[in-house]
Amino acid sequence: MRHQGFLLLLLFFISLQLVLSHYSHYPTTGADWKDARATFYAAADPNDAVGGACGYGDLVKNGYGKATAALSSVLYQKGQICGACFEIRCVNDLKWCIPGTSIIVTATNFCAPNYGFEADGGGQCNPPNAHFVLPIEAFEKIAIWKASNMPVQYRRINCRKDGGIRFTIGGAGIFLSVLISNVGGAGDVTAVKIKGSRTGWLPMGRNWGQNWHVNADLKNQPLSFEVTSSDGVALSSYNVAPKNWEFAQTFEVVFHEDESSTMKILHDGIID
Repeated sequence: MRHQGFLLLLLFFISLQLVLSHYSHYPTTGADWKDARATFYAAADPNDAVGGACGYGDLVKNGYGKATAALSSVLYQKGQICGACFEIRCVNDLKWCIPGTSIIVTATNFCAPNYGFEADGGGQCNPPNAHFVLPIEAFEKIAIWKASNMPVQYRRINCRKDGGIRFTIGGAGIFLSVLISNVGGAGDVTAVKIKGSRTGWLPMGRNWGQNWHVNADLKNQPLSFEVTSSDGVALSSYNVAPKNWEFAQTFEVVFHEDESSTMKILHDGIID
């Protein structure tokens, strides 16, 4: 009987682990929970969701929706963190926290410091504060809105995005800028290279947020990209943009499990 009871207990724990693994949709990057605070904003106008220091433009149209956050200086890292994903939960306040909840957000904006106030007296995003500013739609999933400035905990997690990596080409003449968005995995991009059919791989510099630039005449050449994220993973996408690419076009690359990829041209969110 004792042996039979042990087997039943073992089967129970194995089943529990299978269930937990099934519902772990967002694997962490090994990061521990850290303390921070969070406030919210309520968009008075739909255009408030457009823009941001990371350069993603219309957050709703470009797939980020309301699951976004502006980060204080110590978290923003001069824009390198743009695109990274965080899990946030409310803590230490039974009156305002919604128990057992957490949210997943993408870093899309910068909360600038206000040095007219002390860090603990109104300068919420001043160093050394770790602070998140959330859309009210996200904030209300973890806390009652009347809480305003809430203690939270956060940790980095891997991003899961619908579709593939998107490359939006801007600039003029020989100045080429590329906005890189919708990046899964680590989410934040640390290095980019571009290649035309008549050039080798050219390193691009970070312009701002996740906008990267290079000075090179790449017109009338198909464009390839190599994107490296903060976890060291480098993805090479060949002939993403065709020879007749134009400024303001967006191209999407979807990678498949068999290591093949599919290219799409996007115009205003509509796939051609």
